[in-house]
Amino acid sequence: MQPFFVALLAGLGFVVAYHTYGRWLGRRIFELSAKTVCPSLALEDGVDYVPTSKGVVFGHHFTSIAGTGPIVGPAIAVMWGWVPALLWVVLGSIFIGAVHDFGALVVSLRHRGQTVGDIAGKVMNRRVRLLFLFILFMALTIVLAIFGLVIASVFKMYPAAIFPCLIQIPLATLIGFWL
Repeated sequence: MQPFFVALLAGLGFVVAYHTYGRWLGRRIFELSAKTVCPSLALEDGVDYVPTSKGVVFGHHFTSIAGTGPIVGPAIAVMWGWVPALLWVVLGSIFIGAVHDFGALVVSLRHRGQTVGDIAGKVMNRRVRLLFLFILFMALTIVLAIFGLVIASVFKMYPAAIFPCLIQIPLATLIGFWL
Protein backbone atom coordinates (compact mmCIF):
# COMPACT_ATOMS: atom_id res chain seq x y z
CA MET A 1 0.00 0.00 0.00
CA GLN A 2 1.31 3.46 -0.86
CA PRO A 3 2.53 5.48 2.17
CA PHE A 4 0.28 8.40 1.25
CA PHE A 5 -2.82 6.22 1.50
CA VAL A 6 -1.64 4.67 4.77
CA ALA A 7 -1.15 8.17 6.22
CA LEU A 8 -4.51 9.25 4.82
CA LEU A 9 -6.27 6.26 6.41
CA ALA A 10 -4.51 6.87 9.74
CA GLY A 11 -5.48 10.53 9.64
CA LEU A 12 -9.04 9.61 8.76
CA GLY A 13 -9.03 7.15 11.67
CA PHE A 14 -7.96 9.94 14.04
CA VAL A 15 -10.67 12.28 12.72
CA VAL A 16 -13.37 9.60 13.05
CA ALA A 17 -12.16 8.65 16.54
CA TYR A 18 -12.15 12.30 17.60
CA HIS A 19 -15.71 12.90 16.43
CA THR A 20 -17.16 9.59 17.66
CA TYR A 21 -15.10 8.06 20.47
CA GLY A 22 -13.92 11.45 21.76
CA ARG A 23 -17.45 12.82 21.78
CA TRP A 24 -18.69 9.68 23.55
CA LEU A 25 -15.94 9.99 26.19
CA GLY A 26 -16.75 13.67 26.71
CA ARG A 27 -20.48 13.16 27.07
CA ARG A 28 -20.83 9.75 28.71
CA ILE A 29 -17.67 9.19 30.70
CA PHE A 30 -16.46 12.68 31.66
CA GLU A 31 -19.85 14.44 31.44
CA LEU A 32 -18.37 17.67 30.08
CA SER A 33 -20.33 20.90 29.92
CA ALA A 34 -19.81 23.77 27.48
CA LYS A 35 -20.57 26.14 30.36
CA THR A 36 -17.41 25.21 32.27
CA VAL A 37 -14.76 27.94 32.20
CA CYS A 38 -11.26 26.55 31.80
CA PRO A 39 -8.55 27.55 34.31
CA SER A 40 -6.52 29.45 31.69
CA LEU A 41 -9.41 31.92 31.44
CA ALA A 42 -10.70 31.86 35.02
CA LEU A 43 -7.24 32.19 36.60
CA GLU A 44 -5.40 34.06 33.83
CA ASP A 45 -2.25 35.62 35.27
CA GLY A 46 0.02 35.83 32.23
CA VAL A 47 2.48 33.30 33.70
CA ASP A 48 1.00 29.96 34.74
CA TYR A 49 -2.50 30.42 33.33
CA VAL A 50 -2.49 31.77 29.77
CA PRO A 51 -5.13 31.12 27.08
CA THR A 52 -3.33 29.38 24.22
CA SER A 53 -4.11 28.66 20.57
CA LYS A 54 -5.00 25.16 19.40
CA GLY A 55 -1.76 24.90 17.43
CA VAL A 56 0.42 25.50 20.48
CA VAL A 57 -1.58 23.04 22.58
CA PHE A 58 -1.35 20.44 19.80
CA GLY A 59 2.41 20.96 19.59
CA HIS A 60 2.81 20.42 23.33
CA HIS A 61 0.75 17.24 23.27
CA PHE A 62 2.44 15.88 20.16
CA THR A 63 5.98 16.37 21.44
CA SER A 64 5.76 15.84 25.18
CA ILE A 65 2.65 13.94 26.16
CA ALA A 66 2.53 11.61 23.17
CA GLY A 67 6.33 11.50 23.06
CA THR A 68 6.90 7.78 23.28
CA GLY A 69 4.35 6.89 20.59
CA PRO A 70 5.77 8.96 17.73
CA ILE A 71 9.37 8.13 18.68
CA VAL A 72 8.96 4.44 19.55
CA GLY A 73 6.66 3.96 16.53
CA PRO A 74 9.47 4.28 13.97
CA ALA A 75 11.68 2.12 16.22
CA ILE A 76 9.02 -0.59 16.16
CA ALA A 77 8.76 -0.18 12.38
CA VAL A 78 12.49 -0.71 11.99
CA MET A 79 12.47 -3.77 14.25
CA TRP A 80 9.16 -5.49 13.41
CA GLY A 81 7.74 -3.85 10.31
CA TRP A 82 5.29 -1.13 9.48
CA VAL A 83 2.03 -2.92 10.42
CA PRO A 84 2.86 -3.33 14.15
CA ALA A 85 4.20 0.24 14.18
CA LEU A 86 1.05 1.60 12.57
CA LEU A 87 -1.13 -0.31 15.03
CA TRP A 88 1.01 0.95 17.93
CA VAL A 89 0.81 4.58 16.90
CA VAL A 90 -2.80 4.78 15.67
CA LEU A 91 -4.66 2.39 17.97
CA GLY A 92 -2.44 3.14 20.96
CA SER A 93 -2.97 6.87 20.49
CA ILE A 94 -6.73 6.50 20.22
CA PHE A 95 -7.50 3.93 22.89
CA ILE A 96 -4.74 4.52 25.43
CA GLY A 97 -3.04 7.88 24.96
CA ALA A 98 -6.10 9.94 24.12
CA VAL A 99 -8.17 8.51 26.96
CA HIS A 100 -5.37 9.06 29.48
CA ASP A 101 -4.61 12.60 28.33
CA PHE A 102 -8.28 13.55 28.03
CA GLY A 103 -8.97 12.17 31.52
CA ALA A 104 -5.98 13.98 33.03
CA LEU A 105 -7.09 17.25 31.43
CA VAL A 106 -10.67 16.85 32.69
CA VAL A 107 -9.49 16.09 36.24
CA SER A 108 -7.21 19.14 36.13
CA LEU A 109 -10.02 21.26 34.67
CA ARG A 110 -12.35 20.29 37.51
CA HIS A 111 -9.72 21.16 40.11
CA ARG A 112 -8.79 24.66 38.85
CA GLY A 113 -5.77 23.56 36.80
CA GLN A 114 -3.98 21.69 39.58
CA THR A 115 -1.66 18.76 38.95
CA VAL A 116 -2.61 15.17 39.67
CA GLY A 117 -0.20 15.18 42.62
CA ASP A 118 -1.86 18.25 44.16
CA ILE A 119 -5.29 16.72 43.64
CA ALA A 120 -4.20 13.48 45.33
CA GLY A 121 -3.00 15.55 48.31
CA LYS A 122 -6.33 17.34 48.61
CA VAL A 123 -8.46 14.23 48.18
CA MET A 124 -6.39 12.13 50.59
CA ASN A 125 -3.67 13.90 52.61
CA ARG A 126 -0.15 15.35 52.34
CA ARG A 127 1.54 11.98 52.89
CA VAL A 128 -0.46 10.40 50.06
CA ARG A 129 0.49 13.31 47.80
CA LEU A 130 4.19 12.76 48.48
CA LEU A 131 3.84 9.00 48.01
CA PHE A 132 1.92 9.52 44.77
CA LEU A 133 4.53 11.94 43.44
CA PHE A 134 7.32 9.50 44.35
CA ILE A 135 5.54 6.61 42.60
CA LEU A 136 4.91 8.84 39.59
CA PHE A 137 8.58 9.85 39.51
CA MET A 138 9.69 6.20 39.67
CA ALA A 139 7.22 5.17 36.95
CA LEU A 140 8.41 7.95 34.66
CA THR A 141 12.02 7.00 35.35
CA ILE A 142 11.25 3.42 34.30
CA VAL A 143 9.43 4.61 31.17
CA LEU A 144 12.38 6.84 30.22
CA ALA A 145 14.85 4.01 30.84
CA ILE A 146 12.91 1.60 28.64
CA PHE A 147 12.46 4.32 26.05
CA GLY A 148 16.21 4.93 26.02
CA LEU A 149 16.90 1.20 25.80
CA VAL A 150 14.57 0.75 22.81
CA ILE A 151 16.00 3.73 20.97
CA ALA A 152 19.61 2.76 21.74
CA SER A 153 18.95 -0.77 20.49
CA VAL A 154 17.44 0.51 17.26
CA PHE A 155 20.24 3.01 16.68
CA LYS A 156 22.83 0.29 17.27
CA MET A 157 21.11 -2.25 14.99
CA TYR A 158 20.04 0.24 12.32
CA PRO A 159 22.00 3.52 12.18
CA ALA A 160 19.73 4.67 9.34
CA ALA A 161 16.89 4.89 11.90
CA ILE A 162 18.40 8.03 13.44
CA PHE A 163 17.05 10.35 10.74
CA PRO A 164 13.34 9.35 11.05
CA CYS A 165 13.52 9.91 14.80
CA LEU A 166 15.25 13.28 14.55
CA ILE A 167 12.96 14.62 11.83
CA GLN A 168 9.94 14.38 14.14
CA ILE A 169 10.93 17.38 16.25
CA PRO A 170 10.90 19.94 13.42
CA LEU A 171 7.89 18.14 11.91
CA ALA A 172 5.93 18.60 15.16
CA THR A 173 6.90 22.26 15.22
CA LEU A 174 5.76 22.78 11.63
CA ILE A 175 2.46 21.00 12.24
CA GLY A 176 1.94 23.11 15.37
CA PHE A 177 2.44 26.33 13.39
CA TRP A 178 0.31 25.03 10.52
CA LEU A 179 -2.66 24.29 12.77
